Amino acid sequence: MTETLEIVTFRLTSGAEAGFVAKNGVMTAWLARQPGFLSRQLGRREDGSWVDVVRWQSLEQARAAADRIMAEIGDSEAVQAIEPASVDMSHATAAVSR
Repeated sequence: MTETLEIVTFRLTSGAEAGFVAKNGVMTAWLARQPGFLSRQLGRREDGSWVDVVRWQSLEQARAAADRIMAEIGDSEAVQAIEPASVDMSHATAAVSR
């Protein structure tokens, strides 16, 4: 297996900024239960957009989780706070990881 980075960028819906990080506990907990999950970093850019970087053991495991997330926690406050049209997801093979 080749370690994979999943990079997701997005914006929040109007008024969703308050408490967004705290509401992400459900997302982190869900990710931690997924096969192949290694770690997650969530950050806010200066322009107000967000970056979510998730490390997976393989691209297949990353894609499998992406296929399930909306059905399993799509109604959570954390997911509902994200502007759907702003979401951009990509994957990269990890060249260095510690």
